Amino acid sequence: MFKKSISTFILFLLTISHAYGDKVKVGMITTLSGGGSGLGIDIRDGFALAVKDEPNIEIFSGDDQRKPDIAVQLADKMIQSDKVDIITGIVWSNLAMAVVPAVVNQGKFYLSPNAGPSLLAGKKCHKNYFNIAWQNDNLHEAAGGYASSAGFKNSFIIAPNYPAGKDALTGYKRYFKGSIENEVYTKLGQTDYAAEIAKIRASKADSVYFFLPGGMGIAFIKQFSQAQVDLPLVGPAFSFDQGILKAVGNAALGVKNTSQWSKDIENAENKKFVEDFQSAYGRLPSLYASQGYDTGKIIVSAMANASIKDMDAFREALKNAPTQGFKSTRGKFAFSSNHHPIQDIYVREVVEENGTLTNKLISSGLVDHSNFYVDQCKM
Repeated sequence: MFKKSISTFILFLLTISHAYGDKVKVGMITTLSGGGSGLGIDIRDGFALAVKDEPNIEIFSGDDQRKPDIAVQLADKMIQSDKVDIITGIVWSNLAMAVVPAVVNQGKFYLSPNAGPSLLAGKKCHKNYFNIAWQNDNLHEAAGGYASSAGFKNSFIIAPNYPAGKDALTGYKRYFKGSIENEVYTKLGQTDYAAEIAKIRASKADSVYFFLPGGMGIAFIKQFSQAQVDLPLVGPAFSFDQGILKAVGNAALGVKNTSQWSKDIENAENKKFVEDFQSAYGRLPSLYASQGYDTGKIIVSAMANASIKDMDAFREALKNAPTQGFKSTRGKFAFSSNHHPIQDIYVREVVEENGTLTNKLISSGLVDHSNFYVDQCKM
């Protein structure tokens, strides 16, 4: 019995050694220049921080310039020339829709640290596709629920005209119990919102819900404040993250927003992440950075439990990472059957702390929340 136990233990050690001995090549395709580059830089930096002590991860990085054709070219190069095993990093849903199907159908894994379009959660889900952030509708669903609980009855809602924008307003309407005064879709990358703000001013809305990530949100909030429209704003975390708050200033104070992550979530992993990120980069992390970090940590966890050379085993290790060593900065985390997160989503308020604008958790929005498209996914 003793010899058998020793043999089993040695076999276990050899298995773990084999898993760690396999180099995993990761293609990081994200937005590093132009509009929205701050989002991609945060994802890249969070991911790099997560894997900095893992010598068997090799990263190939490329700037998609927020252009689908460039993203497709980068993915093709990384798969054909660099022989990557995993691709990650894409910020924008239109780029994800251009890249992900080809990646997973070529037998590679795609781990999303951000974009979660409804088609990839539903009818076009795939066993090699995992989303580490959220399904696009999720934060907006929580916002719709919050707006109802706050007593709003008639919302003016606005988002860019691309997959994530449509998912956003669909999610808001799914949980908002009031009526929709107007539903407006703007050009992706738009920075002049005079016409939209004029419509808001002339409307009978009692609240405004907007999803305008990156520079779009900065422009909208500033112009909305300057126009002195006396209506409460509600948005997702994307429009009230650290980089945006720094650019917007006091116009954002008091605004409620929804997020699956916040720097003040109390768990050891999150505390370490926030401290390590500030130490490494000299700035507070954003939710994009937390998503990049969690994506890296899930890969590290999978490497500890399976070899990348055995795709079936590695896929199971990714799926089971939350029970096999991975600890999310968010706290509770699991995958639904369509490989999207089951997690809590919070309501935050923009506040000033020690002269710096930031977000403070004020309540839970949705608890153990999955996504609307699980039953459409036939894996």
